[in-house]
Amino acid sequence: MMLTVNHYIILSAILFSIGAVGVLMRRNPLIMFMSIELMLNAVNLAFVGFSRYLQSIDGQVFVFLILTVAAAEVAVGLAIIVALFRTRQTVNVDEANTLKG
Repeated sequence: MMLTVNHYIILSAILFSIGAVGVLMRRNPLIMFMSIELMLNAVNLAFVGFSRYLQSIDGQVFVFLILTVAAAEVAVGLAIIVALFRTRQTVNVDEANTLKG
């Protein structure tokens, strides 16, 4: 069976939906970051699928750009979570409504 661009897009939409539900439903910031990463990887899959379909390397270049931004986002996000835990002794998103020092 030959994989078409539709297969890539359907899988990408399913992964993006799972990530969006994870961000909206969970209150743990680590789970939220993992859900955001899942959403970014779903977009990467769509870029690679379209890149393969169009026989162009542009989509794969965007994937490397997104992976770089995702790595920086994780580093900054984890630093914020650690700082939040040190000051409030909790990482619950509902209890951390202000970032005043």
